[in-house]
Amino acid sequence: MGSVLAASSPNPPPASGGGSAPGGAGLVNVPPGFTMPPVSAVPPSSGTLGQPGTDAEASRPNPGTFEECHRKCKELFPVQMEGVRLVVNKGLSNHFQVSHTITLSTLGDSGYRFGATYVGSKQTGPAESFPVMVGDMDNTGSLNAQIIHQLTNNVRSKLAIQTQQHKFVNWQCDAEYRGDDFTAAVTLGNPDVLVGSGIIVAHYLQSLSPALVLGGEMVYHKRPGEEGTVTSLVGRYTGSNYVATLTVGGAGAHASYYHKANDQVLHI
Repeated sequence: MGSVLAASSPNPPPASGGGSAPGGAGLVNVPPGFTMPPVSAVPPSSGTLGQPGTDAEASRPNPGTFEECHRKCKELFPVQMEGVRLVVNKGLSNHFQVSHTITLSTLGDSGYRFGATYVGSKQTGPAESFPVMVGDMDNTGSLNAQIIHQLTNNVRSKLAIQTQQHKFVNWQCDAEYRGDDFTAAVTLGNPDVLVGSGIIVAHYLQSLSPALVLGGEMVYHKRPGEEGTVTSLVGRYTGSNYVATLTVGGAGAHASYYHKANDQVLHI
């Protein structure tokens, strides 16, 4: 599901489709770990489009979420920073973990962050348990927090809030439905009925074969004096050792290519 935090914050950037980043633009940089539990990768195959009553149709997997379409390449990008960062993680139990992060930099801001993660006992897969509650606060009092829960076998929801220096800034609520071969999601961010502002993001992904996924995104945003809709389309093809993804929308195009040469060498 796309994140739309900061969509209605003071002087936000225009909302847009997957031109620069899938899942909508104008997003808040959420700390590491603040994402939906990952979906299993699409099984590599070069199969043909499924036809009703064929094995190809029966083997079409769930395509995952819209924001994961370029995930393979994003995972390889190094995190750039100037200075020193020390991270200490401590598991307090099978369900609870805390982290301490100290950043020292001569160019940016130095500071301290405390994070806490709780994972419930409702297991829905080999590596997925719910509910998940994640919180992260820095030394200025800025907070990022998420609560993710699997309501049913197909429906997942997420609530996210953000504050900056003790002031409430943003919140969003997501609902996601995962079928056997498709995913549909809607996100509501920063609604304010008094001033008539807010943002709605809708995603849909469909597996046409074990290798090919097509989908789209629609972003509607409104605030006093401004209203608009941006749409984008995405296609992803998964081969035996590569993943090619293209997102095209009103804000431009975003293409990525991931190739696994061997267990030690990857190309993007």
